Amino acid sequence: MKDVYLTSGKLSFDLKKGTIDYLFKNGVSLKNTVAYVDLVQHGIKVSAQFDRHDLKEVPINDSIGKGRHFQFIHEDHEGITLVQSITVYEDSPYLLLRVEATKDKNTILETRHISPLAILEASEGSMEIPWKHPILVDLPFDNDNWTKLLAQPLPEAGENPLDGVSHELAFIYDKQSYQGLVVGSLEHDFWKTGIRYHTASKKGTWESFVIFGGAARPDNPSLPPNYGGQDGTHDVMPHGSMIGTVVHSPLIYLEAAADFRVSSTNFGKMQARLAGSLSWTGAAPVYWNSFGVEGVLGHEGVMMPKGVYETVDFLKDMKNLNRFGKPVLSIDSYDQGIYTTKMLRRIGDYAREKEQEIGFYCSPFSLWTWSNNIDNAVLSGTNVPLREVILRDDRDKPIPFKDGEWGAFPLDPTHPATKVSMISQIEKAHAIGAKLIKVDFVTAGSLEAVKWYDPNVRSGMQAYNYGMKLFKHLVDSIMGPDIFITLAISPMFPHQYAHTRFVSTDVHSHLRDSQPGFPHYGSAAASMITASHMGWVQGTLWPYTNMDVLVMEKFQKHPPLHETEVKVRLYCLMVMGSILGDGSDYRVELVRERAAKYLDNPEIAQFFQDPKAFTPIKLAEGEGMDQQLSFVLPSDTTLLAAFNFAENDSFEAVFAPSALGLADGSYQLVDFLTGEEQGVYHPKDGVLRLHVPSKDAVLYKLISNMNAD
Repeated sequence: MKDVYLTSGKLSFDLKKGTIDYLFKNGVSLKNTVAYVDLVQHGIKVSAQFDRHDLKEVPINDSIGKGRHFQFIHEDHEGITLVQSITVYEDSPYLLLRVEATKDKNTILETRHISPLAILEASEGSMEIPWKHPILVDLPFDNDNWTKLLAQPLPEAGENPLDGVSHELAFIYDKQSYQGLVVGSLEHDFWKTGIRYHTASKKGTWESFVIFGGAARPDNPSLPPNYGGQDGTHDVMPHGSMIGTVVHSPLIYLEAAADFRVSSTNFGKMQARLAGSLSWTGAAPVYWNSFGVEGVLGHEGVMMPKGVYETVDFLKDMKNLNRFGKPVLSIDSYDQGIYTTKMLRRIGDYAREKEQEIGFYCSPFSLWTWSNNIDNAVLSGTNVPLREVILRDDRDKPIPFKDGEWGAFPLDPTHPATKVSMISQIEKAHAIGAKLIKVDFVTAGSLEAVKWYDPNVRSGMQAYNYGMKLFKHLVDSIMGPDIFITLAISPMFPHQYAHTRFVSTDVHSHLRDSQPGFPHYGSAAASMITASHMGWVQGTLWPYTNMDVLVMEKFQKHPPLHETEVKVRLYCLMVMGSILGDGSDYRVELVRERAAKYLDNPEIAQFFQDPKAFTPIKLAEGEGMDQQLSFVLPSDTTLLAAFNFAENDSFEAVFAPSALGLADGSYQLVDFLTGEEQGVYHPKDGVLRLHVPSKDAVLYKLISNMNAD
């Protein structure tokens, strides 16, 4: 046994069994862990089953810093070698993990599934989380279909186990102390990464916990949406295979430390450090989006185009909203046969006369058409038959992305015709003078297929990364580098080709999914179930988040919203560090009144010129609508927010002095919107308690009284 001591704990390498123990100071233990690869030609090879095990250690000094690199080498009689790599850096709490496989004589290997860290019953693996109130956070692959992040308490003894797959990353944390384990993939150029888990009968223990490259999971209509129904990768084909004399896993980030909120931010910073990220100079965009009024394609003619000119006029009169930058009119999901480039150019010209800009909508990796027309259709912007560009399965059938008579079909991101189509769309955006692009349905480009046009591309994620890199390059080349790109329906990774990404898509702004008359999805409460755990992405992966547009009165044909719902949604955007978007019909007097009150509020305008995500204090748990959440944003003027989505219960949000980071003295508690003082707080008196009525939210400033005793 070889022990290695770390900043965060200890590694123990068993040179006889070929296993590794990870023992962390916060109590997390992973014992008898293995690595494995499933080789197409040779089957599953598990590190503990090899004949010989050796450990090598070398010092490193790379772009990340100084540290130590460990290679745990496993060899067998077949000539196959499995090498587990673990890199640790000085004074850093995280580990970077990878495994690779080779065979003697430079033999070509092929795999669709590989794991650098696995807890398996067959290898007597075990994992223990010792905290009193542990929560497992499981992420869906993308933000489509109103699927939610699952934050589930670990079951008590005798309760049903948790069993599932999280995508690209997962958290386990204690909801009282915030101690946590954060694990996720740092590479997104070939593998879709899964974290497969199954808890054991004793609370805090696990039968299996496997981090692996090769997570291709179909939708299963027989299962609940968030439990295998629609939270996977939407694939109908197996994950593509890596082939070569060396095959390797994705690079994995592992951190177990005192505060998972810090660890998740560290993960985001490392992700950006290795893959890069986009920055944005000047004020954050503020935008109006037509989808909340006009709906899909704009066939109903609710307001286009005349009403858009009226929107421009109204926005011009909101002085505070215009103080820091030019509002953007984002025309969404339109039929280009109706809303031509010429028409949109006229709208853009009018907007620019009023010191505003226009946005553009596109979908580079999917095409909506009648399913019985695929053989006759031509890819938009090209003369290439659609049937030549669509991804296909092993029966040569088109793979549906959105199935139905009128459906969306995935385009091969590596096909030259897809590039020509992208150029056509981007040239239209340039022709209308767009400064913002909403990119939608790009998950389609990540689907696995039997093959791609580029023979060097062998997986859906590899194709998607290729396509997104190309798309960003074309935008820069045709339109210039100052175009703001927001991703709508999309995987979280790779992140580096956009300035922001929707945390949830198609949020309709009603308070709860259960409200009569409203759809049972797309509510503010539902969006915050995911969002409360995702504030770390702001400032790491992207300059801002995007919580979708709020509306001042109603979304499309839904019932009118109570004014409190408008305020709650606005606060949701604020605590998540979102750019400000609105989707309201300003021709309605009530809408105009509310917009003046909420959107043109000077404090609101000031905040959204440089939005910052708050730190969560009380996070969402489970799928229910009765979420009660609290957040803090420490700064020169500390902000506090609390949400109560429960219908009947009040909520007392509790903030410990340590969470507020305040100096001694006294502080006025001031309502953010009204400026009214609500009380005085002295940190020496202990916790600060905020009362939140049912179906409401509060947002306060803590302003120092300089003359306090």
